Amino acid sequence: MHQLTINNITIDVVRKNIKNMHLAVYPPSGRVRIAVPEHVNDETVRLFAISKLSWIKRHQRKYINQERLAPLVYKERESHYFLGQRLLLRIKETTGKAKAVMPGKTYLDVYIKKGTDEEGIQKLIDAWYRIELKKILPELIDYWQQKIGVSCTFWGVKKMKTKWGSCNTEQKRIWLNLELAKKPKHCIEYIVVHELVHLLERHHNDRFRALMDQYIPGWQKLRDELNRLPVSHAEWEY
Repeated sequence: MHQLTINNITIDVVRKNIKNMHLAVYPPSGRVRIAVPEHVNDETVRLFAISKLSWIKRHQRKYINQERLAPLVYKERESHYFLGQRLLLRIKETTGKAKAVMPGKTYLDVYIKKGTDEEGIQKLIDAWYRIELKKILPELIDYWQQKIGVSCTFWGVKKMKTKWGSCNTEQKRIWLNLELAKKPKHCIEYIVVHELVHLLERHHNDRFRALMDQYIPGWQKLRDELNRLPVSHAEWEY
């Protein structure tokens, strides 16, 4: 990887075994990256970037101005999110099983053994997120597989630092980010459809966008909503 500077904007240039150039601006800092085919020279990349300057600046402004969560704190009365809903954390010592539960619509209760630190609390909450997300996903995946006419051989949930989801188009395997448990259900559905559509079209090209238009008209609004929601200080790509 190397960098180009255009109009005081630093652009990371990554050469890959791809057919077309792909431009992305990442939150929270507005970092710019262009993935380019291995044979494309820097002058072509520079001209491409210049043609997209207004788009780049618009997205950088959006990310820089976007309100974001402080790094998560796993202490009493701190805020956490589930399906877009804000919950207050309550920590309770127990001699029974350590676990996280949501008793209503306001609180997330975490039952811990004496001496459990914040890392231990985080693991309990992440385990709860995983269980709850896996309750939601089967219905969404089954519905959209039938509607789109595709079938994945495997889907799973894991922590991912840079993507909301991923799709191995050859093996037809899909991974979804554990962080999605914090987002509204319609945003989760959008990512499910996004990854399943990759089974029809691997690249983010015109055909991919046309398929997304077919299955979720106005999907760009869902993408933008997902970007506007409070997120942690990671750089997300989707």
